[in-house]
Amino acid sequence: MNNGVYNKKKILFICKNNSIRSQIAEAIVNSLYDKTHMAFSGGTEVKSIHENTIRVLKEINIDISNKKSKNIEIFKKMKFNHVITVCEDDNCPFFPNANNHIHKKFKNPDNSLKPENLDSFREVRDEIKKWLAELVENEII
Repeated sequence: MNNGVYNKKKILFICKNNSIRSQIAEAIVNSLYDKTHMAFSGGTEVKSIHENTIRVLKEINIDISNKKSKNIEIFKKMKFNHVITVCEDDNCPFFPNANNHIHKKFKNPDNSLKPENLDSFREVRDEIKKWLAELVENEII
């Protein structure tokens, strides 16, 4: 009997809008570390997923065009191994159902002077991807 899904570490990524950074983190974990991890993401002031988020993930062969932003309330009955907030400031929403909380600041690429410029989104995507690889490699998550 395969209990693979039950043995995976569950991670919830949170950012206020669930439109950029938390979506990127969820997609990278579910694409690159899906054998050992299962990621979800949500926010408190949900907006639609930013079109540049979809674009920069597609550049690394991850398609989230069918995904939707979610409110963290839908996860309140679930238990997570890790809840990771990825807001630029320390005012990220709090979520109680986790064994371990981690906060990592990633700048909001939509706050750049030219949000249509994909470079700021690529930079954040690459920072998140590198950081997640380090967490998995060092068995922090």
